[in-house]
Amino acid sequence: MTDTKKELLSGVFYTAISKYSGIIISLVVAGILARLIAPEKFGVVAIATVIISFFNIFSDLGISPAIIQNKELCREDLNDIFSFTFWLGICISIIFFLCSWPIAWFYQDDILLTISQLLTVNLFFATLNIVPNALLYKEKEFKFIAYRSLCIQIIGGVAAVTAALLGTGLYALIINPIFSSILLFFISYRKKPLQLRLTLGIASIKKIFSFSAYQFMFNIINYFSRNLDKLLIGKYMDMQALGYYEKSYRLMMLPLQNITHVISPVMHPIFSNFQNDLQKLSVSYEKVIHYLAFIGFPLSVLLWFCAKEIILLIFGEQWYPSIAVFQILSLSVGIQIILSTSGSIYQAANDTKNLFICGLFSATLNVTAILIGIFLFKKLEAVAWCICLTFTINFFQCYILMYTSTLKRNIKYLLKQLCSPAILSIILILILFPIQYATKDFSLIVSLIIKSTLFIISFTIYIQTTGTYNIINFIKSKIQR
Repeated sequence: MTDTKKELLSGVFYTAISKYSGIIISLVVAGILARLIAPEKFGVVAIATVIISFFNIFSDLGISPAIIQNKELCREDLNDIFSFTFWLGICISIIFFLCSWPIAWFYQDDILLTISQLLTVNLFFATLNIVPNALLYKEKEFKFIAYRSLCIQIIGGVAAVTAALLGTGLYALIINPIFSSILLFFISYRKKPLQLRLTLGIASIKKIFSFSAYQFMFNIINYFSRNLDKLLIGKYMDMQALGYYEKSYRLMMLPLQNITHVISPVMHPIFSNFQNDLQKLSVSYEKVIHYLAFIGFPLSVLLWFCAKEIILLIFGEQWYPSIAVFQILSLSVGIQIILSTSGSIYQAANDTKNLFICGLFSATLNVTAILIGIFLFKKLEAVAWCICLTFTINFFQCYILMYTSTLKRNIKYLLKQLCSPAILSIILILILFPIQYATKDFSLIVSLIIKSTLFIISFTIYIQTTGTYNIINFIKSKIQR
């Protein structure tokens, strides 16, 4: 096994431990909070979270991936960049604190004032953590990162649930991000200590500027592409509608975050070693795409047919309006799982310029679709359909640009990786479609078990008979051991 493959598998393994344990923790915490807190309260916190994520873009400035990519930064440079993020964090936090008044005025909700001001703490420590966290990824400390993330998820989840049980209401929803950002910084800083200086570190920032500038611009347009729907739904519909939409969106993002976010953080540090060998980078990435497609495409089918059972079992009857939105958004899961890894390849190929161009096209299309869904159709389901359509279009434009300009490779090699997973998805639709009607009068748990069992059996038979993966030999080897 090559060193690269070992590093990739090791990184994925430890990141998977953290992420998949995180799925259980997130679902348990979300399920408890959803039963203790009203949907409109989730909408209020969603607005504050979306706005603070915008300020996070300005606190990051594309510094983190630039540190990972640049192999020539010395210790003095890293200390200077850390000092720069410290002073930047103070400035950005003060600005966000002052903006809490116009934010509350715009949405006509006084509680947003307090929520936004409290989340300033999150913003400051998230900024401070940029350099120590980037160093952990650059030096491939995946085992440490995994255990760090898992511990913080448990502590933050317990704190949030405890606060909700004590009757703190929506304030329970912001305890987790605040505590998590503080713990994340101190743990990362203890592992990778840096020296704070009075200097702004401009000379060191200039060394990574050509990479980070396009990354920063991409982050800005990607922000609006990903968050404008929530901002506008909260303003022009209502907080309850936003609560239903946000819950559907977050649940849809869970498999995305816990599959590709296991791989993407590992890909950039490792694949950046191939920035001068595009052929090797392309072949390695296509193997990743092949496996992600076999996970993502069938998963979209399963989530579509199990939307009702998943929503009602996890969150309860009060979240019934979220079912249709989640069902529609789930159609984009397969595409998004693959698409979300594309940024790592643009970064690894040292081509953040094309990453920016790709993001600009995507953002323009997404924003247009969101505006059509909200102002023309005025329904959450319409917004979900519009977003699903734009993700599909963006998938093709992103990879056409990547293969023709960045990797300089025929796109047929990409399409070849998608054919078999697409066929499997069609087979699963044909199997689950009649089951959807046959189980409509069954209990939620029984219905979910039947659909999931048929899905697993069909999936297993297909990948075994097509030779995608030899499960029988794998089981035999485990038994022999």
